[in-house]
Amino acid sequence: MTHAFQTGIIPEASSDALFVTFNLVRDRVAQAKQALAASTGIIQAIEQQFPDASLCASIGLNHAVWPLFDDAKQPSGLAPFPHFKNQSVEVNETAGELVFHIRSMRRDVTFQLANALYQAFDQSLEIVEEVSCFKYLDNRDLTGFVDGTENPEGEQRQQVALVGKEDPDFEHGSYLNLMRFVHDLEKWEHQDLKSQEDVYGRTKYANEEYPSAQKSPHAHTKRTSLKDANGQSLEILRHSMPFASLTEKGLMFASYSKTPSVFNLMLESMIKGDEEGHTDHLMTFTTAHTGNAFFIPPTSWLASLAD
Repeated sequence: MTHAFQTGIIPEASSDALFVTFNLVRDRVAQAKQALAASTGIIQAIEQQFPDASLCASIGLNHAVWPLFDDAKQPSGLAPFPHFKNQSVEVNETAGELVFHIRSMRRDVTFQLANALYQAFDQSLEIVEEVSCFKYLDNRDLTGFVDGTENPEGEQRQQVALVGKEDPDFEHGSYLNLMRFVHDLEKWEHQDLKSQEDVYGRTKYANEEYPSAQKSPHAHTKRTSLKDANGQSLEILRHSMPFASLTEKGLMFASYSKTPSVFNLMLESMIKGDEEGHTDHLMTFTTAHTGNAFFIPPTSWLASLAD
């Protein structure tokens, strides 16, 4: 079944994920265009070959290369990754013009799709970074806290993640923000349990959020729980997952939204803080090594590239 939106956006959490960022080889744009046009079919074919794997994928472009594929129009919110800094933390846009986000319940099937897509691009892409992620315990970050607790559910997932009629040329697309955080787990594990829970504003084992009045203004849940002018919660759909080797451990933060402005506001609240300068103390224990902003186009736009 072909959806108007790419399959990697909406499904619930997977046990395996692969994030690959690329730069585009400028003299092979024609090959990349044909690969993008064929990508939906490639994904469907491998999904049908392994029906038990819950395979899904998203492919996106950033602001720098979008005009090379469509010089007539572009998504209204497509822009560089935001730049924020405080006295000790700075986040910037880093290299990466195109992204594969592949998820499944089987690592071998994830690899098979990644390899098939990469081969289809016929040397038109240069790999910037390839990060393999995994489900850790009951969807926890390596800090030991459950990740994505406040994710939207049911039909709300599409309402939060997918562009609507406000941008009709790109309806059913989505904005993907991606960051690779490397944790200082040695420093983190030297904190006692209460200190860790105060940093998150949530209990570690029972996964219960503190009452608002008991949260530090520096708590992660405080800094990322934002509301609009009407008092409605601002939401993103998170697909973050841990990665780890014996020498480096962290989190690939990935969020989908119908507008990048929600993510931008959350990141600003974490890094620059509120009017009193309260920033997110979780950033004391982790460092953002990358920052990328992509648009995940609808499948109709991908198909149009074959014309």
